[in-house]
Amino acid sequence: MTDRTLPSAPAAERNFAPILGVLRQEFATLGRILEIGSGTGQHAAGFAVEMPWLDWQPTDIAEQLPVIRRWVSAAARPNLLPPLELDVDTCGVPGGGNYDGAFSANTAHIMSEVSVERSFRLLGDCLEPGARYCLYGPFRQHGAFSTDSNARFDAQLRQSDPAMGIRDIERLDAFAAEADLERMRQYAMPGNNLLLVFEKRG
Repeated sequence: MTDRTLPSAPAAERNFAPILGVLRQEFATLGRILEIGSGTGQHAAGFAVEMPWLDWQPTDIAEQLPVIRRWVSAAARPNLLPPLELDVDTCGVPGGGNYDGAFSANTAHIMSEVSVERSFRLLGDCLEPGARYCLYGPFRQHGAFSTDSNARFDAQLRQSDPAMGIRDIERLDAFAAEADLERMRQYAMPGNNLLLVFEKRG
């Protein structure tokens, strides 16, 4: 979904189609999706259009909600819900649980590691058994970067803010385990990124 009158993130435009291809598979039998860190809202709007069987709940910190509302209004889809304020450091999911899926893109390297851990804890509380969490972005494995470009990107992030940085998948697995989630699959994506799929244990 493209509307040049709305604020847009170039990265979200580039990665939309590859992510959609995976979500169509992983969310094929799900119903209610929580998105953490919806950013501009363009992913939420596009996925709600392309996957009409899902009720898509965008969330973000308060300052991002006005632009997300614009995308929600432009999409005008009954399955795209008004955005809710969600800061993983200060508040839980409004309305509690009952989500059978969750999604987040390009958030783990922007959040502090403590915030990433809190996001998993939050999902552990609000996802139903058997729910899936799809997390997209750049990651390290066993402390190693997959490419020199990701190593440079990590250095840039940490220079901007020492709390930011590309996360180790093994560290995410540990956070997930504490929240009764387990990584089941991962997909190689364009731009040296991955999409990790976690499932909530029954």
